[in-house]
Amino acid sequence: MMGYQDPPQGKLFYTSINLEKRIRVDHPLRMIDEFIDFDFIYKEVEDNYGLNGNVSVPPPVILKLMLLLVFYNVRSERELIYTLPERLDWLWFLGYDLDTEIPDHSVLSKARKRWGVEVFKGFFERVVWQCVEAGLVDGSKIFIDSSLVDDNASNNSVIDTLSLKSQLNEKYKQLESRLEERENADAHKELQESKQQLHIPNRP
Repeated sequence: MMGYQDPPQGKLFYTSINLEKRIRVDHPLRMIDEFIDFDFIYKEVEDNYGLNGNVSVPPPVILKLMLLLVFYNVRSERELIYTLPERLDWLWFLGYDLDTEIPDHSVLSKARKRWGVEVFKGFFERVVWQCVEAGLVDGSKIFIDSSLVDDNASNNSVIDTLSLKSQLNEKYKQLESRLEERENADAHKELQESKQQLHIPNRP
C-alpha cells in the first residue's frame, strides 16, 4: 500500500534529536574533531579578555568557524553564519545544538582585531599543521581558499616544514584580503539598504 505524507506541522519541542547520531561516521569533520586540538587557544589569548563584561564566544569556536570558512570555501563570514543554522554537521562540529544561539557574523573579524592579525594567522597555521601531522592531509596538495598549496607531503615522504609555512603565510594573506573586501562590500550594501528604508538620498 502506498504511503502518503501528511502536511508538515511544526513542533514546539524536540526531545529525541541527537546530532551525534545525525552525522555519518566517516564525515571529515569527525576526523578533525578527533585529532585536532583547538583548546590550546584558551591559554594563548587569555590576556586579551577581562574578568568582567559580556561573555565572549569561546575561542575554540572561533577557530572552528575559521576552519569551516576555509574548508568549505565559504565566500564571507556573513555567509558562513547565515548558512550555519542549516548545517547539522557544522552545528555538531562547533558543539552546538539545534536551539543554540548563533553568534553574529562579526565574531571572526573582532577576534582578528582583538588577538592581532599576525597572532590569528599563527593560530590558523597551527591548526592546519595539526591536520598534516595527524595524517588528515595524505596527498601532495592542500586546498586553501580554492588555491593549491604544495605541502610536499605523502605517507612516504618528509614534509617540507619551511615550504608549507611559507605558502600558508601567503595564502592566509590572500584570504584575509578577500574577507576584508567582502566585509566592506557587505557593509556598504547594508548601508544602502538602510538608507532606502529610511528614504535617505545618497550623496553625489
